[in-house]
Amino acid sequence: MSQGSAIDVPLCDLNGQYKRIEAEVLEALSRVLSSGQSILGPEVATFEKEIAERLEARYAVGCGSGSDAISLALHALEIGAGDEVIIPTFTFFATAGCVVRTGATPVFVDIDPNTYNMDPAEIESKITSRTRAIMPVHLYGQSADMEPIQMLADKYGLEIIEDAAQAYGAEYHGRKIGTLGALGCFSFYPSKNLGTYGDAGLVTTDSEKLYARLKTLRVHGMEPKYYHHFVGWNARMDALHAAILRVKLKYIDGWTSQRQAAAKNYTAILEEKGLHRWLQRPTQVPGLKHVYNQYVIRVSPMMRDGLADHLKKNKVSCEIYYPLCLHQQKCFENLGYKKGQFPISEEASRSVLALPMFPEITAEQQERVADSIQNYLTRQVRLAA
Repeated sequence: MSQGSAIDVPLCDLNGQYKRIEAEVLEALSRVLSSGQSILGPEVATFEKEIAERLEARYAVGCGSGSDAISLALHALEIGAGDEVIIPTFTFFATAGCVVRTGATPVFVDIDPNTYNMDPAEIESKITSRTRAIMPVHLYGQSADMEPIQMLADKYGLEIIEDAAQAYGAEYHGRKIGTLGALGCFSFYPSKNLGTYGDAGLVTTDSEKLYARLKTLRVHGMEPKYYHHFVGWNARMDALHAAILRVKLKYIDGWTSQRQAAAKNYTAILEEKGLHRWLQRPTQVPGLKHVYNQYVIRVSPMMRDGLADHLKKNKVSCEIYYPLCLHQQKCFENLGYKKGQFPISEEASRSVLALPMFPEITAEQQERVADSIQNYLTRQVRLAA
């Protein structure tokens, strides 16, 4: 690829994908608008049935967002003041924020340096008499190491809530993510590998009792109408989003295969250019299905921010997921954590960088990304010599 090319490479190309399914999406939206039922209703019920079958879950409950999904799961288990929930410190804010809003306390643990997921070896020492649940996050599209987490949950009588916001379609040794704990939580934010054009989420469970509670919680704790058994809130899924997601469900398997092929191509290109000497590429754990919601590399913390700036100046999008661990966030200062307590997570926050990743990304665009990385890193290495 010539150095003079001026291709813009987005982090996620929603417009490109929409053009391919535009007619089907518009037809689906028209169907909902003509029905006069824009909240919950048959469209949401059908979507819940279809996605539950795909996930091999007994029940699925659509809701307003991924954050709603986590909150619903916590409230369904009646987790609240005085309780503790163990979560990784290296993840998106909502994982901890939803715990705090129940009145419970998030207890942070460090991550595995290769997968960025919760390190099971760090969990047991954090379990107390107040611990109610463990919430692994399947970060970037790859499952956490669930077998040892499940063993700890069984040993101490704890629930598992899966934060699968970034991992629709991922698998753990042949088992679908979102079905490995008491509850699984999904996000359909637009940039997710299965996303709508707005906010929406989903909770999965095999428990009839939890299913009934989830459905009531999402409508203000109401059943039947205007009779409230407990305090819920408005966490309903809009029918328009359900209709869009039903269209996308028909294509998601193919899109996942395209993401996996793109990840494989990135890995090969970066090695061909010799960049594997200066950066760490994603680790694919044997036996796990990685769906590559993001393709995340690691570089020296001394070069990460400079590389990000260089890529953006060269019209190559990138993002840092996440620049500050949860235990370092100002809003959690009252929990008493200190810098240096979770060294692997803190190192990751200084070194990770997500490259453009979407099903339609072309080999030419990936070459453009790799060329831009090579230009910056080789210059930095020469300057340091």
